[in-house]
Amino acid sequence: MNKGNWGKIRAFFDLQTEEGFTIKGFKLVEGINGLFVGFPSQKGNDDEYYDTVWADRDVKEQVNQLAVKTYGQEVMVPPTEMADDDFPPPPQIEEASVPAVSEPFSDEDIPF
Repeated sequence: MNKGNWGKIRAFFDLQTEEGFTIKGFKLVEGINGLFVGFPSQKGNDDEYYDTVWADRDVKEQVNQLAVKTYGQEVMVPPTEMADDDFPPPPQIEEASVPAVSEPFSDEDIPF
């Protein structure tokens, strides 16, 4: 694994199967929900990137967990007891003993 910091890409790596096949060009990408694996892709004539390797969801998840573990971070897995829209309430903010209305100021209060 070639670790570094290239924008959102945190590492490049190749994968070798038990059968001896080597697949080159995987990327470990930092997304808004944590790290994930970007499969090998090539740039097309329209300047868009297209995947060159496809895998089932289970295989993708295995590759993702292995890559993140090798990189050295925990895989972000949502708790199973929480539904998609069942988030805990925000923490309570204690009321400060600051007056709700600020005192008026004069031109003498301005330092310049």
